[in-house]
Amino acid sequence: MSQPRPFPVDTRLTGIALAYQNRMLIADSVLPRTPVGNQSFKWLNFNKADRFTIPNTLVGRKGRPNEVEFGATETSGLTKDYGLDDVVPIDDIASAPQGYDPLGNATEGLTDLIALDREKRVADLVFDAAQYPTANKVTLTTNEYWDDVDANPLQQILDYLSTPLMRPNVAVFSQPVWNALRTHAKIVSAILGNAGTSGIVTRQQVAALFELEEILVGEAFYNSAKPGQTASYGRLWGDKAAFLHRNRLANTRSAQMTFGYTAQWQGRVAGQMSEPQTGLRGSIRVRVGESVNEIICASDTGYLVSAVLTP
Repeated sequence: MSQPRPFPVDTRLTGIALAYQNRMLIADSVLPRTPVGNQSFKWLNFNKADRFTIPNTLVGRKGRPNEVEFGATETSGLTKDYGLDDVVPIDDIASAPQGYDPLGNATEGLTDLIALDREKRVADLVFDAAQYPTANKVTLTTNEYWDDVDANPLQQILDYLSTPLMRPNVAVFSQPVWNALRTHAKIVSAILGNAGTSGIVTRQQVAALFELEEILVGEAFYNSAKPGQTASYGRLWGDKAAFLHRNRLANTRSAQMTFGYTAQWQGRVAGQMSEPQTGLRGSIRVRVGESVNEIICASDTGYLVSAVLTP
């Protein structure tokens, strides 16, 4: 006999929460999700020197091959619960127009806000200069800004890609930074073969130019004002650019190097509970949530560029 639970998961609402996707958000592509077996987990931090130190591989006719050992330290991790509720009065459900699902609409809205919150966490983490080694970050100055005709982002990016321990294969830009790069004369000329005085290039063309797997552009806005105050909208992804080595096969137990990933316990869940004290006829409390933890596990495989555009 199944045990009663204070939060019954609703399969229909969970299906909505899983299927609903804000396509402007790129967090899942920047730090891909990898499942963990429990909320408390351990991830292996492998000794990178073991993979780059060349041993003596010569073996004599009756000799033994040299032995090597791949060391790793276990780091404890804990997924955090992120969730939101929306209380929907029974009266609203009863009077809803045909074709409108108040509980489904609440589930979609909650899912969108949870995803937006995750997008900000990932943007703040990936664009945080403190996460990168000194040699793997730069702040641009006069004649280097990508919206300056005298700058040479073509050569700059080639240098950035050559610095990390493993060459980055994805680039992360905010929308304004991407707009400046895709219209810069040096980039347009290199791709379209013209003087660069006019033209615009695509993500696929720039990715091919720099031999990258993907160009990720953060388009999302958020309201930074407190509830009740006049809305103040800003971009989640700021005036920076990041070049990262992303390995989608990496996980908490593998030795494959990747800039970072997101540990996820179970999947996103959604459900409903009776709220009899709210409203004359009561209400339904809709809850959506997930348990995740964003981890940067190999910061030396990334490169961060700050102050990309002219102040």
